Amino acid sequence: MSGPRVAVVTGGASGIGLATCGRLRDEGFAVAALDMKPDGAAGAAALALRCDVTEPGDVDQAMSEAAARLGPIDVLVNNAGITGSQAAARCHETPVAEWDRVQAVNVRGPFLCSRAVLPSMIACGSGHIITIASIAGLVAFPGRCAYTASKGAALMLTRSIAVDYAAAGIRANAVCPGMVYTPMTSWRLDQPDLRAAVEDRIPAGRVAEPEEIADAVALLASGRLGYMTGHPLVLDGGMSAL
Repeated sequence: MSGPRVAVVTGGASGIGLATCGRLRDEGFAVAALDMKPDGAAGAAALALRCDVTEPGDVDQAMSEAAARLGPIDVLVNNAGITGSQAAARCHETPVAEWDRVQAVNVRGPFLCSRAVLPSMIACGSGHIITIASIAGLVAFPGRCAYTASKGAALMLTRSIAVDYAAAGIRANAVCPGMVYTPMTSWRLDQPDLRAAVEDRIPAGRVAEPEEIADAVALLASGRLGYMTGHPLVLDGGMSAL
């Protein structure tokens, strides 16, 4: 009798990643959470490992350990991401070091993690890579040059993987949230005037909760949308439709 399906979630100790770990656990997955501070994933994941997704050695070691302890990886959720500091604003204002930091986490990270799991998925003849991109990968966020560029790149990486590995039985899709209340956005959303300004731009009139994004990941991971590959699943309360 085969064991549970295995999912690896990067950035799995907080925000969308933590909610995703818990949701996939409830769906019967054996979940490994990778994070710089993995203790936050305790209880939501069967295994919590420290991993810097920008470092190839860290990634390869964490993926190998997850597979050794839980079994072959069926689903990879590339969730780890950063927005960059306030200095990462318009193009000419963004320090090169800040640009590089955002691209390292948001683009290099999904590349390294996907690269690490693809050989075993090819050997198994199946697998699903789900990347948490953003509607910023579809429409430009004003004053967030590095972040917008990184999420556009993450979306195109998803499409590239989908095209290159479909014949091997592997799918790749992206989830594109709008504004979500997480530790990364709480600095803004905890200020009533700033939250009101954000929600005024959302037709649904509110920001999303991490669990709502986790529901979308779980739907993709379930296999019920088995013919969907190479596409973004947008959850933004209608924001990008304006």
